[in-house]
Amino acid sequence: MARTLRPARTRGKALPPLLFFTDPVRTPNAEGVIARLPRGAGVVYRAFGAPDAVVRGRRLARAARRGGLVFLVGADAGLAIRLMADGVHLPERSASRAAGLKRARPRWIVTSAAHAPAAIVRARQAGADAVVVSPVFPSASASAGRPIGPLRFTAMATKARMPVYALGGITPASARRLTRSGAVGLAAVEALLG
Repeated sequence: MARTLRPARTRGKALPPLLFFTDPVRTPNAEGVIARLPRGAGVVYRAFGAPDAVVRGRRLARAARRGGLVFLVGADAGLAIRLMADGVHLPERSASRAAGLKRARPRWIVTSAAHAPAAIVRARQAGADAVVVSPVFPSASASAGRPIGPLRFTAMATKARMPVYALGGITPASARRLTRSGAVGLAAVEALLG
């Protein structure tokens, strides 16, 4: 389904049409998911401060490179550097760090989470390459708030003036509802497990 979305480039960098967000609890077999992802997709490794973050991250980064995938690290630029990642995904509260990260690492892809239109504006102003808007549909995530819905998501993506990904409750059926939304890609956690 992600392949039907319009391909996107930002500042000369190709953005993956599909992002897989790892989660230590919800995606215990992240390597298995990575092995099944199509070439050109992306992985966002979220360690959440785990003591084995570097060891596990190195395994996932190797698997991603073997598969021709873009490898981003969630929230931790230091870990991204250690893992020789392709970039970093910032939580919404850290979007302002995008400009500094991009100055220090011009080749990196820097994405940011956004849960409201104002967060998209902040991420754009900070120089993020793309935003990941969530939750679009009802999600199993404990941190997911009230779903935005496909109509509001489409309005947000249309007005964003930057590449936008849809995250939250993405399934084959819900993804079809976003094909004309203006999204550059889809992002998922558990939807890619099976």
